[in-house]
Amino acid sequence: MGHNYRINTQIRAQKVRLVNQDGKQIGIVSLEEALKTAEETGLDLVEIAPQADPPVCKLMDYGKFKYQEQKKEAQARKNRAIIEVKEIRLRYNTGSGDLDTKLKMAERFLDEGNKVKFTMRFKGREVSFVDLGQKKLDEVVARLANKAVVETRTDSLQGKQLIMVMQPIRKKS
Repeated sequence: MGHNYRINTQIRAQKVRLVNQDGKQIGIVSLEEALKTAEETGLDLVEIAPQADPPVCKLMDYGKFKYQEQKKEAQARKNRAIIEVKEIRLRYNTGSGDLDTKLKMAERFLDEGNKVKFTMRFKGREVSFVDLGQKKLDEVVARLANKAVVETRTDSLQGKQLIMVMQPIRKKS
């Protein structure tokens, strides 16, 4: 992202197309003349389009300009959200009170824009209750329907556990 602009004496062209600080075209002038104008106005001469012929140079406060660029980059970085996957463990026989608590947590994670992975483990002979586990996951899906959609879900046991990942419904902005 960080552009390296040539400024003042780093500019190599003999002639430049000069633009003043308000973006008005001054025209094609010698580099000497452009540098003199910059000095008189107390601004920097910044080569903003080196590939143009002749290169376009603008009079500006380079320090302030760089600061604005950095702020723009920081804002762009801030807007890139980091999506995490939060895990919530359930059992096929999780009671309704506990389930409410776990779903409240899930809603909070989804509101923050994270995905939620529900893991349901079966111990020993409990594997015969997989259908109860599936029903519990169906209930979770139904209760979170206004916040999330199922991204992936296992229909069968993955080594003694059922796994379901839900992702937040993207708000149309």
